[in-house]
Amino acid sequence: MKQFFTLLAAVLLTATTFAQVGVNNENPDASAALDITSTTGGLLVPRMTAAQRDAITATQGLIIFCSDCASGEGELQIKLTSSWKNTIGDDVNDPPPPAIGDTYQGGAVFYLDGNGGGLIAAPSDQSSAAWGCYGQSNGGTSSAVGTGAANTTTILGGCSETAIAARICADLTLGGYSDWFLPSYDELNLMYENIGPGDELGLGDIGNFGSNVYWSSTEIDNVFAWFQFFDNGGQNGVDKYYTFNVRAVRAF
Repeated sequence: MKQFFTLLAAVLLTATTFAQVGVNNENPDASAALDITSTTGGLLVPRMTAAQRDAITATQGLIIFCSDCASGEGELQIKLTSSWKNTIGDDVNDPPPPAIGDTYQGGAVFYLDGNGGGLIAAPSDQSSAAWGCYGQSNGGTSSAVGTGAANTTTILGGCSETAIAARICADLTLGGYSDWFLPSYDELNLMYENIGPGDELGLGDIGNFGSNVYWSSTEIDNVFAWFQFFDNGGQNGVDKYYTFNVRAVRAF
């Protein structure tokens, strides 16, 4: 027991004195908080059942070994935003697919198409802006899921105004991605329902939308375009010169 407390004191002293902790090495890598050197053993993470795991109020990034998952074979799992995931999937080259609410490829997943793809919302608002080109009809926009990117291209092809909602999204580079666009009417509503204040899936407002008002990329005519209240989910048409919040999305 005395040896244990001596070891613990040494580890705590090292952690307090230096930015990194090394186990079996005196020069831990500068990029690691904990650097373990061994050729005879590995790192053993906490082992528990799924029921014990679910009793934890887990933060994103927590890693455990679930002893009775995967038909009793066990899995090394990590807590993502919405759920626990197998860290390696069925194969080391086949990582687990994202779920709605997961942080993935630059933002938060808010829609899955059932074929391995879906839509991601930027983690915060880009700006507030007018829809643009009041009095001018661009034509050809749609309200359907999967049409926001085409809508954005259509808007910018017919409207030369700068700093409008669609252009802010199209010019955005975020998280290493530059293929962002202004969501369609239906895509905007899915954000509200799945990762916004609508809370249809019980995830809460993880998109940090609050009670703001957001533009869609769906035009009504030369004067009006669709927007959505995120306090109550209501959607309506309004003059394009109004300034509302802009939240970019991208497909994967």
